[in-house]
Amino acid sequence: MNTPLERCDDLLLDNQLCFALYSTSLLMTKVYKPLLQELGLTYPQYLAMMVLWEGDGITVGDISARLLTDPGSLTPLLKRLEAEGLITRTRSSADERVVELHLTEKGRALHQQAQRVPACILAASEMDIAGLGQLKDELVSLRRSLQKAV
Repeated sequence: MNTPLERCDDLLLDNQLCFALYSTSLLMTKVYKPLLQELGLTYPQYLAMMVLWEGDGITVGDISARLLTDPGSLTPLLKRLEAEGLITRTRSSADERVVELHLTEKGRALHQQAQRVPACILAASEMDIAGLGQLKDELVSLRRSLQKAV
């Protein structure tokens, strides 16, 4: 029979910031899922499209830097967006190693449909816009600190 270990509050799951972030992220993604299904996007695809809606004609490296991921992991996602007719991927004429991404008309039109998503997320959060803004700012500050540590 296993005996319980000596209690250490520092190791209680509910006391962990990492678990609070992880479990909140899982639930946030679940809230997004039906909204994004209406747009025909997965959550990672939605993030990529948001970057493209901010600035069309960026490179895979640019989008990778914005999403804090490596370019290789984006390739399958970008290929799916291209297959759906939302973007085009072309090699740069200046440097063929560089892949440029451009929105199609369908990709630009999807921006209009997506504009209702933030209001739905705000409603689901049961917070006001100022509170969510403050929380986001604190998370961005935490992310910057963690980036320095890795």
